[in-house]
Amino acid sequence: MPIHIISLVLFAAVLHASWNALLRAVGDRLWSMTIMCVAVAGASVVGALFMAAPAAASWPYAVLSAVLHVGYNLFLVRSYRLGDLGQTYPVARGCSPILITLGAALFAGEHVEASALMGIGLISAGIIALALSKGRLAVPGLPYAVGTGVFIAAYSVTDGIGARLSGAPMAYTLWMCALWGVMMPAVYIGLRGVRSLVTPRPGFLTAIAGGLVSLLAYSTIIYAMSWAPMGAVSALRETSVVFAALIGYFFLGESLTVRKLLACAVIALGTIVMG
Repeated sequence: MPIHIISLVLFAAVLHASWNALLRAVGDRLWSMTIMCVAVAGASVVGALFMAAPAAASWPYAVLSAVLHVGYNLFLVRSYRLGDLGQTYPVARGCSPILITLGAALFAGEHVEASALMGIGLISAGIIALALSKGRLAVPGLPYAVGTGVFIAAYSVTDGIGARLSGAPMAYTLWMCALWGVMMPAVYIGLRGVRSLVTPRPGFLTAIAGGLVSLLAYSTIIYAMSWAPMGAVSALRETSVVFAALIGYFFLGESLTVRKLLACAVIALGTIVMG
């Protein structure tokens, strides 16, 4: 991949780890996630109005991706309710690069070079190793963490195809995020009611900031996937688990063991191999 794409994806990885840490640190994560989506929707609509509309062929992918993002939100919130950032985040993110590589090969006809496959494998192995405890995956709510990874793979492949068909990847991203940002509050209201959503709570501004950061991070990723193989971009993005481990250690009081540091080294090696 070109160096500027690698740099953009690593920047997005830092942003992604940051907003996940914000979400993990708050009390009512479903409410916070929904407020983040409201912020995403508002910013996306404003930005999209200044851009030409994406091609008609990409709209079904935008709608499907928005639905998949809602499923991802619900599974992510549930997994964070049951486990630490340093446990659930690596499992969710570690599943997705290989799944995305397979999905891109099946549905987008992508071919990945052997060195890229080796890098993807190293990154995925290092990510999963971050969640290991005494040689096994001791992750509370493991099905939700794995389910989150499946949703990540599904919407990533969907958006990779949609962005390429759109002729305007950034406009596609903004309209997809606007749809997602409308659907998530509707789901929340169905679960808890309008009053629960609009009642002022501490952490409102933090959730707004997290939403804007997540929008910037994912817009960068979709741009990268419109120019580079989806699986490789995804694997690089998932180096965010290294930043999440550091954030969890310095700001959330989570442990950072020698095993985790070695796993981070494997992820870094995979990034070098792929680059």
